[in-house]
Amino acid sequence: MAEEAGEAGQVPDGDRICPLHTPLTLEEWEHDEEPLSAQVRRRAKKLCTCSHARAKALLLDSVPILRWLPRYRLREWLLGDVMSGVIVGILLVPQSIAYSLLAGQDPIYGLYTSFFSSIIYALLGSSRHISVGIFGVLCLLVGQVVDRELALAGYPSENSANLTADVTGAAVENGTMGLVCDRSCYAILVGATVTFTAGIYQVLMGLLQVGFVSVFLSDSLLSGFATGASLTILTSQLKYLLGLKLPRAQGWGSLMKTWASLLSNLGSTNLCDLLTSLLCILVLVPAKELNDRFKAKLPAPIPFELFVVIAATLASHFGGFRELYGSEVAGAIPTGFLPPQLPAWHLIPNVAVDAFSIALVGFAITVSLSEMFAKKHGYAVDANQEMFAIGFCNILPSFFRCFTTSAALTKTLVKESTGCQTQLSALVTALVLLLVLLLIAPLFYSLQKCVLAVIIVVNLRGALRKFTDVPRMWRANHVDASIWLITMATSALVNTELGLLVGVLVSAFCVLGRTQRAGAVQLGRSGEADLYEDMGWYRGLRAQPGVAVFRYEAPIYYANQVLFKRALYHAVGLDPVHEKARRRRQEKRRMKLEEGALAAAGAQRGSGDERGAPVSGGGTCPPESQEVGVCSGEAILPQRANFHSLVLDCSPVLFLDSAGVGALQEVRKDYAEVGVRLLLTRCRPSVTESLQRAGYLEDKGGHSEVVFLTIADAVLYAQSLSSQNGGCENSC
Repeated sequence: MAEEAGEAGQVPDGDRICPLHTPLTLEEWEHDEEPLSAQVRRRAKKLCTCSHARAKALLLDSVPILRWLPRYRLREWLLGDVMSGVIVGILLVPQSIAYSLLAGQDPIYGLYTSFFSSIIYALLGSSRHISVGIFGVLCLLVGQVVDRELALAGYPSENSANLTADVTGAAVENGTMGLVCDRSCYAILVGATVTFTAGIYQVLMGLLQVGFVSVFLSDSLLSGFATGASLTILTSQLKYLLGLKLPRAQGWGSLMKTWASLLSNLGSTNLCDLLTSLLCILVLVPAKELNDRFKAKLPAPIPFELFVVIAATLASHFGGFRELYGSEVAGAIPTGFLPPQLPAWHLIPNVAVDAFSIALVGFAITVSLSEMFAKKHGYAVDANQEMFAIGFCNILPSFFRCFTTSAALTKTLVKESTGCQTQLSALVTALVLLLVLLLIAPLFYSLQKCVLAVIIVVNLRGALRKFTDVPRMWRANHVDASIWLITMATSALVNTELGLLVGVLVSAFCVLGRTQRAGAVQLGRSGEADLYEDMGWYRGLRAQPGVAVFRYEAPIYYANQVLFKRALYHAVGLDPVHEKARRRRQEKRRMKLEEGALAAAGAQRGSGDERGAPVSGGGTCPPESQEVGVCSGEAILPQRANFHSLVLDCSPVLFLDSAGVGALQEVRKDYAEVGVRLLLTRCRPSVTESLQRAGYLEDKGGHSEVVFLTIADAVLYAQSLSSQNGGCENSC
């Protein structure tokens, strides 16, 4: 009867005729699915096709300088590029020497690293503004690997009391060059090998087009990691500020080990280094604040670091700080370039895991900064090209004894604020560094290491200020603040590389947890408009008679299918599984009471006792069965529900897997067995396709009766169908 009425488009109701609502439908495009083999052949043909235009486009994409240099606006851009290049080059001189200390290398190698990376990124980078060179966090990671490998190779600590300036301790044979390395030689060999391996990882990721991995490293994760690493950097430099000769702590908990070692050796503090450090801090901190406060008015930041380095070098040289007070100095810095050498192939298995984390951090920092400045200045960058650029900034310089590089925020901000327009400024920076390498570098022989440590510590101010932002981050978003705190604490207190891994895992579990905690909310209608929203959030919404409308606010997949059903049943207020179990128990009890009633009736006939009430069919209903409302010939009493149809708004459901479709099928089946119809609405095309592939829409009723385009359409359809079992409702 229902099918006939549906075909006629009307439902009889006594003397009235109630029209059956016809759902709104849209005609779908026919999509011809291309076989996988055909897709592979088509893509392979596209990649392997060679033409003049394709070769030219590939060359321009791989070497971006060929694209923008012919269109360079000489009069408009040259002055800004030259000024920013010179300023950044001046700032890089003391910082390159200082961060070499952090990476466990001699000062000359920091200058090499900044020089080569500036040139290579200018040729291959897609960002116009970022400055690629030495970055403190990467220097720390490289330094930890260098110290570990030196210890494994049997070299004594750099600061051991029995170690002479010439480092005549243990030595190993370099299988690549056939020479015997001292400690300094082996340190840069390890650093160059780590850098080469990290660059290979980055280039491979670029070839595989996995630049999207940067999106998994959120801003809160990277900020927490950088802050935790900054605490470790700060702690590692305190021994230089105090003039203590202590080995770098290795393993987990190195920060606490370093603090314990510092506190136990405070009595050995070198007063000359301590006074020099305090004096430099008193000069640099206010000077940095002055630069930050007046950066909008200054044409370029004042290079106070360079002034401090020059003054400290002159004071140390003429005051004889090394000879009279035992202060550690930078030592001999050669001029020119050393011949290239291959990495130590036998060390690659030892450093492969460390190099991967270094590669990931370097790429993430570079891409995040390049995208930030590209968005600010209105142009686009290619994440995969950035992967290639930063990879070659590590591979090629590793043959010239350089260590790992990436973009650096501080120098990028300086570069942008001084008028940078293109990467030509990086070539100007390289010219400044070349001048230092060829002529000026030996003049820094007497520069105290404590001054270099002060430069590193003062440059950590920005990262350490993040602690003051924690209350604001917590108020803005508890999840992001928790990721920041966990990543920072793990990086600082446990292990730097482990902090990055823990941060990624915590971020992933937070995303997973949000899908696990999602609930089903009841939707109500706003007045006469076809607008349905959360009744627990907005006032004045009302439920529709006979129809319950709910929304599940997460994807439905294998990890939360059980939670989806539980949340839906709880929100609806009718658990069909429990209801079916209750009915089975009631049926068993009814049958038991019926058997008892029949036995009692037989006994009454035999005794002539006419107790009990008469029932239809000639039976009797004993008093105990009358009390519970169950007797022979009665129907099972269902749980009272004020709705006959359940409409599920699937608009937040981004995807369904096979387990999710199975969960929907179970929900529909369970509710159907207790007399409630399940209707889906506002499904995304991908969700509808998943339902079709899994056979959900092949059941009785067809596509149009199961999935609806709007909530109002589903509600009207459900109300029109209910008229078959009790007359037209007001909405018909």
